[in-house]
Amino acid sequence: MKKYYTRACNFYYGDLSIKLAKNKKTLPLNGNSDISFDHIEILSRNSKKKVHINKIKNLSQFLKQKVKKDIKIITKKNKNFSNFNFNNIPNIMGILNLTPDSFSDGGKFNKKGLGYKQAISFSKFGASVIDIGGESTRPGSKTIKKKVELNRVMPTIKKLRNEKISLSLDTRKSEIMEKGIKNGIKLINDISGLKHDKDSIKILKKYNTPFVIHHIQGVPETMQINPKYKNVLLDIYDFFEERIKFVRFNGIKHNNIILDPGIGFGKNLKHNMKLISNISIFHSLGFPILLGVSRKRFIKDISGKNDSEKRLGGTVSSSLFSMMQGVQILRVHDVNNVVQSIKVFKELIKN
Repeated sequence: MKKYYTRACNFYYGDLSIKLAKNKKTLPLNGNSDISFDHIEILSRNSKKKVHINKIKNLSQFLKQKVKKDIKIITKKNKNFSNFNFNNIPNIMGILNLTPDSFSDGGKFNKKGLGYKQAISFSKFGASVIDIGGESTRPGSKTIKKKVELNRVMPTIKKLRNEKISLSLDTRKSEIMEKGIKNGIKLINDISGLKHDKDSIKILKKYNTPFVIHHIQGVPETMQINPKYKNVLLDIYDFFEERIKFVRFNGIKHNNIILDPGIGFGKNLKHNMKLISNISIFHSLGFPILLGVSRKRFIKDISGKNDSEKRLGGTVSSSLFSMMQGVQILRVHDVNNVVQSIKVFKELIKN
């Protein structure tokens, strides 16, 4: 049977959204009338069409049932977890790489005390969660030994445990996940989609820990060598469905799960643009969306001679675009600047 997908689109934000939702002219995203929509796009592998929410009643019986089921999921309120507040979109996740070789900030925070200070700064400027990583997963990178990774991250994690800061751990290894969780980690962010280590799912179940399902094609060492998809948007949607079935089959019953399509992880410029432009399709899976666009290669590919070291302009513009598609979590290096841009943008759209 032909498979269809529902993407919420044509979003409204702020006071206008609240007014329209109150008058039943739009539907609130995740029960939050601060952002709402009045169209949906119905996609298949060979077709797509946009429909106003008032015209859904005119669809075939099969499509009408499908769309109504998806809209129920899209408009259902997300419960807060891991210090994220999903009534306030977007939440900010600060990137803290304690590595010598990460693609953008490798070697900047892996010296004594610098990681701790950066985490404190991120929290001060508005990050809900700090994502700590001890292994670079940049294109071309190779996996490192557990002991090396542990030695990079554990001193900072232990030092931050006494602070009122929510920490996420960016790792693919179950042993490191467990040590992190025992030392106060509130979220696991595994870029392999829980495929690198077969014991990862056991640790997540054992401690009932929230986690991110992240998409990657291949492994970091080879992921950018000619990545290919039949349809990148729908292929990744199907991947998320399969991974959700996997975690349910393995006894994970809670909904404290986040979806990250993995911008730049086995994707070329065309793939990345397709994903970001249509990111709202993943709302119909019923879990918060995390997006990592900060300083990514696609910004250089688009900006050409206007590329810059920190790619702040491209990070801010793609972050604001993502916010307007209802993305709940933005993973960024430049916490203060991105929060600043969001505050100004929200104030401007009030008028």
